[in-house]
Amino acid sequence: MDALGRSFDISAGISPVNLATAANTGKRVSLRNAGGVTIVVFKGAGTAAEDPSFTLKQHTAASGGTSANLAAITYYFVKQEATLDGDETWSKVTQAASATVTGNGTSAEEEAIYVFEVDAAQLDANYTHVSLDIADVGTNSQIGGVLYLLRDLKVQRTPANLVNPQL
Repeated sequence: MDALGRSFDISAGISPVNLATAANTGKRVSLRNAGGVTIVVFKGAGTAAEDPSFTLKQHTAASGGTSANLAAITYYFVKQEATLDGDETWSKVTQAASATVTGNGTSAEEEAIYVFEVDAAQLDANYTHVSLDIADVGTNSQIGGVLYLLRDLKVQRTPANLVNPQL
């Protein structure tokens, strides 16, 4: 059996978009059928002082319901370079538990990959879904997107038979 469906599933959080056009609301993904989610943000280079800012949220439903910030980010990993070409190493960034992460002062000017881990157990009672929002970065173009990698699947299936990740 392939890893997709056995070890993980993938869902779009934010399709590639110009992060300078408006705030970007991430799609919701359910953690009912997974032990957690690895959230991957990828972005192109932009202009100085237009660093990205991310906000992790939890929700009680796939749409509507109650939403709240999820202050569960105590660390994340980042690869950052003028041009991502495969020779970068991961840097671990630690912070006090928070729902937000803001770029490091030079993150706008470089291409980057950010990775956040969220365990289903970190959600508050009655919350079943998570999402990641990206704030408007400013006036200059900066392309980015978000992927959710659902992990520790409770039921393993062939990719064509995986449960809808929003349910």
